[in-house]
Amino acid sequence: MSIALIVGLGNPGPRYVATRHNAGFWLVDQMAQQAHEQFRTEAKFSGDVCRVEIPPASLSQRGEQFIPLSQKGEICWLLKPNTFMNRSGQAVVALANYYKILPQQILVVHDDLDFPVGTIRLKKGGGDGRHNGLKDIIAHLGSNQFLRLRFGIGHPGHKDEVTNYVLNAPTRDEQTVIEDAMNAALDVMPLIVGGEINKAMQQLHS
Repeated sequence: MSIALIVGLGNPGPRYVATRHNAGFWLVDQMAQQAHEQFRTEAKFSGDVCRVEIPPASLSQRGEQFIPLSQKGEICWLLKPNTFMNRSGQAVVALANYYKILPQQILVVHDDLDFPVGTIRLKKGGGDGRHNGLKDIIAHLGSNQFLRLRFGIGHPGHKDEVTNYVLNAPTRDEQTVIEDAMNAALDVMPLIVGGEINKAMQQLHS
């Protein structure tokens, strides 16, 4: 099943722009930029939205990652909730209900403490992994059957340090590794959006 909605998770406002917890925002911002589209704030969706067209994987393999909204690619909504992380589900369910998008057609992009910095994993379904954004999305959708694209940000070493860790910026070296992982994710996005999940996993996880 093709993907109709890609949700980047993060916290709104300039205070959080560069923080590890905003990795999901970083990826969808790159997607919009490469598609030469801009996010606009939609109050009814409690978030910033953008629409892009992603070409078939056969085109992307020739270096055409994103194309104008006029060709035969997959139309996909990008969403950045403008609520804080622990209320992300409000925006997701509002847009999904409005456009009649099923949970299986949603990809959520988020940071993940359980993986080393720069590790990237694609997963379907599962629990919330102690991630407040995922927890709220599952509660609002009444389903956990959406895809997750998880960007490893490492772990500070002790649970009492987690909040401060995720709400601060990565080091310069960490940022470089995360950006490399995001480029890898952009490379396989046509496969993900086109529903070729196994191929995308094979390429990402190898």
